Amino acid sequence: MEENKIELRKSIYIGILVFLGILVTIDLAYIYYQANFNSLALPSFCSVSDFVDCDGVAKTTESQFFGVPLAYWGLFLYSFIIILLFVDKLKQIKFLKFLEVFKNKFHYIASLGIISFIISMTLLCVSLFGIHKICVMCMVTYVLNLAIGLIAAHGIKGHFIGAIKQSLQDFTDALKPLPYRIAFSIVMLLACGFLGWTYTSAKFSPALNFKREYGEFAKMKTNKFAIKGNILGAETKDAVVLHIYSDYLCPMCRAGNNMLHKVVTEFKNVRVEHHSLPLDMGCNKYMTQPFHNGSCILAQYAEAAHIQGKFWEVNSLFFDTKNKPINDDDIIQLLKDADFGLDLDKLRNDAYSKEVIDKINADIDYAVANKQIGTPTMQMNGEFHMGVKGYTKLKKWVTEHGGQPKGLFQ
Repeated sequence: MEENKIELRKSIYIGILVFLGILVTIDLAYIYYQANFNSLALPSFCSVSDFVDCDGVAKTTESQFFGVPLAYWGLFLYSFIIILLFVDKLKQIKFLKFLEVFKNKFHYIASLGIISFIISMTLLCVSLFGIHKICVMCMVTYVLNLAIGLIAAHGIKGHFIGAIKQSLQDFTDALKPLPYRIAFSIVMLLACGFLGWTYTSAKFSPALNFKREYGEFAKMKTNKFAIKGNILGAETKDAVVLHIYSDYLCPMCRAGNNMLHKVVTEFKNVRVEHHSLPLDMGCNKYMTQPFHNGSCILAQYAEAAHIQGKFWEVNSLFFDTKNKPINDDDIIQLLKDADFGLDLDKLRNDAYSKEVIDKINADIDYAVANKQIGTPTMQMNGEFHMGVKGYTKLKKWVTEHGGQPKGLFQ
């Protein structure tokens, strides 16, 4: 009798915690949707700084597992615990008779609670030391998971270790009957198939899809789509022009440069025109503190190469060079080794010419006047976009602005 009362109290306490967990995970699922699928969404209530930022966490690849948002995994966990809480009644229903395999429900709940808490602590470490942001609502679920595990483990011999051992034994015994083994195998195949689809399609995780498309170009050791000369893409006057504002010390600009070189190979009427936006106090009068020191001189030499008709090869070389040269002698040596056929004496003089300096200043002034103060920034038909788009979205954006994809046999 006393044992029944204890189990009833445990069920009530766990039920309350699970109910709270469901409310929190529903809110997290909503935050995830807003952050990833609603471009007009306002910041959520738990995004209060660069560090305490639920929205920022939701936009990372760390907010999903096998393409499924972690909030959905949480909903699955709490739903399964509810089933375990009522398993004694549910297994009396004819078509739910298979639930009889869950003989020691609190052992299972305790095991799930401690395992989910361990996973939670791993995610917290990722947040703190990987993405440098925390989600306070996620942390609420971490506490709830631990509390559920502690309550369920109360009174169990061996506590968590005993609960896990008994759960494994029950699970092994449950698979002994052939029908249950077959049913379990089918369920696992369906689950693996579903997770395989969610992971490969990234349907529920834009961040995962972007990471793949961006990673392809970021991992290139050299720009395999690099072209020579001053014109990247269509040479006609009526070409759709994509303007790119970049900084040679900006890591994302390098991937963006590789993307744009590939884009022009897939469109017949698109041209890319480069503009310098070095985030360096050396030439950018709008910078108030040191940032990309040395990007100004690289921009000057790239613009000087344009005078000799060698801009894009120098542009790609500067992006592809791991240890960026940031003084005249090192830059000249790098270009000498590259053997582009440049007149290096003229190049050095042109790098400090009024023509080049005025060109860079004009690009910086135009970008800032249009409130574009970061790199990379793209512009088409007056529409600006700061940052790198995934390659699929970039092509869609180009198409929306009049880009015509090349035909199959072109």
